[in-house]
Amino acid sequence: MTDQTLPQRMNLCKKYCNMLDRAGIGSKDKALTMWQICKIDLLQFLAHMASADGGVCYRETFFIRENLGFSFTPDKLTMFKYERNLDSEAFRSRIPTSVTYFANADVNAADKLPGVKTAVTKTLVNTFRQMGQEFIACNDQVSEREMADFTQYMALLDGYIKLKGIRDHDGAGAPNGGSIKTGQNGAGAANGGAQESRLQQAGAPQETKQETKELPEKTVEEYLAELNALTGLYAVKQEVNTLVNLIKVRKMREEMALKPPSVSLHLVFSGNPGTGKTTVARLLSGIYKSLGLLSRGHLVEVDRSGLVSGYIGQTATRVQEVVNQALGGVLFIDEAYALTAGKGEGDFGQEAVDTLLKAMEDQRDQLVVIVAGYPDLMNDFLNSNPGLRSRFNKFLYFEDYKAEELTEILESMCAKADYRLTPEAKEYARSVFAEKIEKKEPGFANAREARNFFERAVANQATRIVELTQVDETVLQILQIEDLQMPSY
Repeated sequence: MTDQTLPQRMNLCKKYCNMLDRAGIGSKDKALTMWQICKIDLLQFLAHMASADGGVCYRETFFIRENLGFSFTPDKLTMFKYERNLDSEAFRSRIPTSVTYFANADVNAADKLPGVKTAVTKTLVNTFRQMGQEFIACNDQVSEREMADFTQYMALLDGYIKLKGIRDHDGAGAPNGGSIKTGQNGAGAANGGAQESRLQQAGAPQETKQETKELPEKTVEEYLAELNALTGLYAVKQEVNTLVNLIKVRKMREEMALKPPSVSLHLVFSGNPGTGKTTVARLLSGIYKSLGLLSRGHLVEVDRSGLVSGYIGQTATRVQEVVNQALGGVLFIDEAYALTAGKGEGDFGQEAVDTLLKAMEDQRDQLVVIVAGYPDLMNDFLNSNPGLRSRFNKFLYFEDYKAEELTEILESMCAKADYRLTPEAKEYARSVFAEKIEKKEPGFANAREARNFFERAVANQATRIVELTQVDETVLQILQIEDLQMPSY
């Protein structure tokens, strides 16, 4: 490979994708461009490798967001990998759709790519290679399994190029040097509207827009409608609506040269896992943008591992890098109490806090910070530093879900995936949730309980119906009580 940065190589691939589309030798699906197909293939490639080292970490999800524009949490990336069956032998031996289109262009339609003197397939495969190498390197630990998965996948793509007789050289010498202008993440923007909708229908997560002009334009009322449509969270909804009203009134008073009321945009989210904290943070980032308080309105999610380094002097640099990513949007720090849990033991968490507080002051017009975690531990976190208590003086408490609410969440998950619960299955699910809420054993995870319940029910249903001689659409959609009756419950 020639000495190109990953964004440069991505820009070149995007240029070739656009050329294939214009020449009519790309995707026949007019609602999905070649560039969208290419990014989905790269996403599936990274998701395939993501947990090979024992688990998905936030650095890996940050890498995906910055280079491909897809927003995930570690749990959601794991679920995406499961839903797409990306650990299967079928995936390991399947040539990505984008690679087959590029190969067809090289072999059968090179005359339709004016000015291109290189093999576009090789450029794309080298993009897979460089992205995989940098993805592996973004984590502190590299496992043998991760390297083996990467090596096997690249051998598959290199073998395909040789099989097709495509000339083995790089596309770095393409015309214009690949100088396509893209978003700040170098991955390029989605072509809105129908293509965005088609991506979601195809099962890909919604993209995080990296420039203000690329952000979906929604009104405050639309964001609030999304918030108010969430299951439960009644106190949180009331607090957010009140906060929005305060901000609106503050703007009115400023316009009339009256003293504005003090309104803190930095927030503390306290609550147990799975209570919707990240979802509400994402909606708030959009609300702040719609109110003119933030220029981009994106959400950057991080935990201790994304802020604290094990070496002197590196933590401040790492925090500043994350802050720079979040400028114009919201920085959401999950399990923030972990930053100060090791205070006094040679830990660098306090350095992260001090650097963050300085950044909040220096960038107070461009940065909103939301810290989240367990209620008691968040109090300890705020008490660890006077500056924290002064910066974060507005609290939103996320209550645990009730059995009926978890059942409603389960039904929503079913509907989104084209499944339906029978009345008996629905009642059984409610009784299971009620029992788990009553016991409240360690590790109880609220909405994640519904997610785990749904995933296992789908797997049980598959085992039940795979041997049936006649399977129609209804059979594929219905989850019966026997599908929900699992030993772990």
